[in-house]
Amino acid sequence: MAASCASTLPSLSFVSSSSSSSSSNSPRWFRRSRVVAMASVGQKVYAPGVAVSEGNGGLQKIDLKSPHGSEAEIYLFGACITSFKAPNGKDLLFVRPDAVFNGQKPISGGIPHCFPQFGPGPMQQHGFARNVNWSIADSEVTEGDPAVTLELKDDSYSRSMWDFSFQALYKVSLHSTSLSTTLKITNMDDKPFSFNSALHTYFRASITGVSVKGLKGCKTLNKDPDPKNPLEGKEEREEVTFPGFVDCIYLGAPSELILDNGLGDKIAISNSSWSDAVLWNPHLQMEACYKDFVCVENAKIETVQLEPKQSWVAEQKIELV
Repeated sequence: MAASCASTLPSLSFVSSSSSSSSSNSPRWFRRSRVVAMASVGQKVYAPGVAVSEGNGGLQKIDLKSPHGSEAEIYLFGACITSFKAPNGKDLLFVRPDAVFNGQKPISGGIPHCFPQFGPGPMQQHGFARNVNWSIADSEVTEGDPAVTLELKDDSYSRSMWDFSFQALYKVSLHSTSLSTTLKITNMDDKPFSFNSALHTYFRASITGVSVKGLKGCKTLNKDPDPKNPLEGKEEREEVTFPGFVDCIYLGAPSELILDNGLGDKIAISNSSWSDAVLWNPHLQMEACYKDFVCVENAKIETVQLEPKQSWVAEQKIELV
């Protein structure tokens, strides 16, 4: 599910011990002016534009509403963002028709987490962060724009697969034409640990008209035709299209990609610290819905290693151009 523009291809043992730098430098579009904190989570009081309600299957969800007319929806189960509507009412994200909201299986669609493992490996597919409940740590509003921070900590379930103490903080901020996220992973243990991560973003699309710009020159790990033995290559196209099954990793991807979703929208996908990208469309493997979505994922394929008390921060911004 990913490839790179880097000169060396990392190993595909996705939870290993190779190291990666930890960075908390934020691009300009993540720097906020004065933040007014309004949350008192214990008293169920949240910042203006932040509301908690019952969603599908009785699962708790958070609704963010901007005074500019944009909206977002986040389920506490998996900290999964399932909707991001621009002021024109169009939802840029896609939830698959086979998605279940029962608290037992990850939500298939929106923006699920892959942590602490990307892809197959020693634990369940894509790790455990997408199929456990996160908690609300804080909410705030800045210049009318609402934001919420969710938290995940280790417990007996996570330790049964990955025996480390950690804290994950996931801040979701809604703006007039964009949605930004900040993921911060902190090692709370007394020993180092390593992980991989990704945001498995599903965009609403008309697949025959989809293209992604910005990946030319990247080294690729193409999982078609053999997902167990990805074919190494180099992306030569200015625009990547989806004429059939696509499952490809782009290593060392640029900090911004432009997605044309085939529905008349162009979406800028910007990031810091997500060093790689993944393009995926299952084609006939999901005949009921493959024409209606495309996955363009920010990922960290090379393993991140954190020493005790060290943190890794990665940011993403999805903006309607």
